[in-house]
Formats: sequence, structure tokens, C-alpha cells
Amino acid sequence: MKRLILAVSMLALSLSGVRAVALTIEITKGADGGIPIAVVPFKWQGQSALPVEVGDIIAADLYRSGQFNPLPVDDFLSRPSDESEVKYKDWRLIKAVNLVVGRVTQMGTDRYAVRFQLFDVFRERQLAAFLWKVTGSDLRKIAHQISDKVYEALTGRPGAFDSRIAYVTLLRTASKGSEYQLMVADADGYNPKQILRSPDPILSPAWAADGAWLAYVSFEDGRSKIFVQNLNTGARKKLAEFPGINGAPAWSPDGKHMAMTLSRDGNPEIYVMHIASGSLRRLTNHSSIDTEAAWSPDGRHLVFTSDRAGRPQIYRISAAGGRAERLTFEGKENARASYDRAGKHLTLVTNHGNGDQIGVFSLPTGSLEILTDGRLDESPTFAPNGAMILYAAQRGGSGLLSAVSADGRVRQVLRSESGTVREPAWSSLNR
Repeated sequence: MKRLILAVSMLALSLSGVRAVALTIEITKGADGGIPIAVVPFKWQGQSALPVEVGDIIAADLYRSGQFNPLPVDDFLSRPSDESEVKYKDWRLIKAVNLVVGRVTQMGTDRYAVRFQLFDVFRERQLAAFLWKVTGSDLRKIAHQISDKVYEALTGRPGAFDSRIAYVTLLRTASKGSEYQLMVADADGYNPKQILRSPDPILSPAWAADGAWLAYVSFEDGRSKIFVQNLNTGARKKLAEFPGINGAPAWSPDGKHMAMTLSRDGNPEIYVMHIASGSLRRLTNHSSIDTEAAWSPDGRHLVFTSDRAGRPQIYRISAAGGRAERLTFEGKENARASYDRAGKHLTLVTNHGNGDQIGVFSLPTGSLEILTDGRLDESPTFAPNGAMILYAAQRGGSGLLSAVSADGRVRQVLRSESGTVREPAWSSLNR
């Protein structure tokens, strides 16, 4: 595992390919026993064509989660759009456990009312309903929010469909050389937006909890620097440009502090910066390399990667400082850890002698479960609800993003229409 050394020396990523335009998702392993659910195409009440097929987006979201098995539309015996039109026996006949219906009504120029209802087919009762009034550009977002409401109503856990991902792409051309791009897209790969373009490497995107800011490392002018950028306004601020390494930024849960790796005092250590004032506090002090800090959800602790025991392993330290506690002992090396939403598990890169793979470490038990079978899997990031893990992988000599459920039952591949993607980061639920 060379991830530790790469992170602290801030070398350019080994990326190749062409500019990412959009990401498409391929399910490579599905979960058996998903809940049979019928998502009826939403009734359109308008003068022109429906801008977005809301029902299709909902069905795709639920299928990608691995928790649901959307039934084929061709099997439907009826197509209700309201509770008054639902004949429960029609849905029991095709073995649907739950039913989603809805309608989209045009209210004026680029104004729409979207209503949905969720039903328990066997108990014959409504489980959820909601009404939105939106513009056409928000219809996909509303579809994802409906998916979130369905997911939470049926699983008891918040959905993560209305969240976003950040990632880095690289375009190599004979005429222009390398061109890095920092991109942001919806969780299903749609609506990609370029945040930054540079001929120099871009690394380590990190989301603030409010979803409005990204931190990242840029090698502009040949030196590593940490920036934060507002995604709504484009406003950009340089946080760190100290001599040596400036890397691995991580927002505190309250958005007031940034953990980072700096070598300003000679050795790579973990520092915490108060963002508003720029004041800096050194958190670790060891002769070995300390890097890749990540905050616990309650802000009381940070985990980080250190080779103080000879090889990279995961350690935990109080946010107030003090003695670091080693967490991982299983496997040759462990690195790049981050918390799930509940603060009970870490996703990390682990090496047991067969390359770098993605694992989940249980903080209560100390057990480590390996979820992937690649040899160059890296940069894992939990979905904001903790159900999925997004990570970078190498397949066939090119880089792509993959996702695996936290229990290992579901696997997906996210491919760029035109090239390579790396360095993923998943936003919080509050976007």
C-alpha cells in the first residue's frame, strides 16, 4: 500500500483518460430478496411533453439501493395516480408489497406541482404522501427526494438519493498536456458540473456538512495548496500554503474547523485550523508520518493514518489533542479511514497481501470486513446514510468509480461517458 506516502508527498495521481461528461451506473451485483415495489409512471397533466419521467427516476434509485426490486411496468394491471384509483387486489396479484403513485401537473410556464403517495399493498393503507411546487429544473431533484421518502418509510433509515458526489477527472492530450477537473454531480451521476479546471493536479475533495462548500488540494504554480470554494457563488479562498506539504483537508462537523496534513515544522503532522481566523493548532507530534485525518460525527475525535508502528495503520485521537490510540491490527496495512453517519464504523483501505481493497472496521468490536476484491481500490467514502461506500478502482488499466453496500451485498460501477474518474467524496444529507 503506497497510499500513505502518496498522500503526504502529494504526488500527482496516476490518472488517464478523457474528460468526464456524465456518470452512468452499472449494477454488477444485486441483493437477493429486495422488497417487491411497484412504481407507477406518474400521470402527466400538461400541454407539452413531461420534461422528466419522475417515476423512472424513482424506480432506478430504489433499484440501485439494493433494498428494492421494482416490478416491470408491463406487468401492471392498472395505472392509478391517486389513492381513489388504487385497487389493491391488482397489486397483490403481481406480488407487489408496496406501491408508489403520483402525478405531475403543469401550473404555468415552467411551474409544476408534483404529488406522490406510498402504500402498503397488503395492509391497504397509505404510508407517506407529499406535494411539491417546483420549476422544471428541479424535477429530477424532487424525484430523488421522493425516493428518499420511500426509502426512509420502508427501511427506517434516511435515503441518500438527493445527495451529491465530487470527483476528479483528467484529460491528457498531445497538444495541451494534462487537464484536471474537479467535478460535482448528483448521486446518480446526472448533472455534472465543473468546479475547477487546471493543468496541475487536484486532490482530496472534501464536503462541508452544509453541502455548500468544497475543500480540495490544488498544485497551482507547482506547490500544494488547500482551498475552499463555495459551490453556489464560486467564491474561492486559500486556506493553507505553508512550506512543504499542504494536504488531506477534512471539515469538522460544525464547519468551523479544518483538519489537514502539514509539514511546515518538518514532519507531516495533523493540524486543525479555525477557518474564520486562520489560527492553527498542531494535533499530533511524532517522528513518523501522520496524515489523512477524518472527524467523528460528534466532532470529539479524529482518526488518521500513521506509520508510527512501521506500516500504515489507523489511529484515533481526541479533538482536544493528547495520546493517539491505535485502532487497526488486522492485515498488513490500513489507511484512509472515515466514519459512517452513526460513528460506529470506519471505511478504509486495507491490504492483506493481495493488493489494496475496501473494508469496514467496526469500532465496537474491532473486527474488519473486506468488501471488495480489487488490487488498487482506494479513496472510500460513505454515503451520507451509511448504506453504500463509493471508492476509486482500477479496472483494465483505467480508473473508475465503484460502489459497494456496507454489507457487501450490492456492487455498482460508475463509468464516465468519456474517460477516467478518481478521488470521490460523497456529500452529507443536508445539501
